[in-house]
Amino acid sequence: MKIPIYQVDAFTDKVFGGNPAAVCPLDNWVDDEILQAIAAENNLSETAFFVKQGNDFELKWFTPKTEVELCGHATLASAHILYNHLDYKDHQINFITKSGVLKVTKKNDIISMNFPSTKPVPVEIPKELTNGLGYEPSEVLKSRDYLAVFKDEETILSIKPDFEILKKLDCLGIIVTAKGNNSDFVSRFFAPGVGIPEDPVTGSAHVTLVPYWSEKLNKKSLYAIQMSKRRGELFCEDLGERVLISGKAVTYCEGSIVL
Repeated sequence: MKIPIYQVDAFTDKVFGGNPAAVCPLDNWVDDEILQAIAAENNLSETAFFVKQGNDFELKWFTPKTEVELCGHATLASAHILYNHLDYKDHQINFITKSGVLKVTKKNDIISMNFPSTKPVPVEIPKELTNGLGYEPSEVLKSRDYLAVFKDEETILSIKPDFEILKKLDCLGIIVTAKGNNSDFVSRFFAPGVGIPEDPVTGSAHVTLVPYWSEKLNKKSLYAIQMSKRRGELFCEDLGERVLISGKAVTYCEGSIVL
């Protein structure tokens, strides 16, 4: 059996930037054990698989260790492949996922994803969070992930996490964020518990970041930079119960998996 595979750099306009994701279009679903093994073999933060279902597409995402309920950059990558390699002509793509139906559109070279908003709530600062990050946040909130807020962009850049300590936290990931020097806000994202020490650009983290910064800055449209070594940029909009997360993507390679 051969499975097509593409590798896409998401939230960037050039290869070797943004967040790489593998995308595997399937004619029919195969066992999740095979999908997980492929994701582990790819050893990227996410591998996306999709199957056409009528006019829509059922979409799943796997890290090297587990299936996840929401992933932004691999959704962006999947839409990029449909629009640019698989001759998808409709204006909107509907992805059926564990997080509900995700609507994706494209205008020029910008792909926009409509995701459910996940507003974080304030919590006490866990000692493992401070110890693992090496800095005391000014504020900590939580949704799916911990959201640690710091005073400036320079602090975000200087954080050198202790991933063994961060693994002890009861969350999928840890977002660190601050107001940006040349953007509305900056962030980084760590998820060592699911095999991703630092994710280069994390669309799903922005379903939490956008409502937080929209309220703090009193603005609906936000420009964000994720400050990993690969760096990524996101154009975001707070829609209330939903958020719009947009970005560019480029194809790095394409080929086949032989099973």
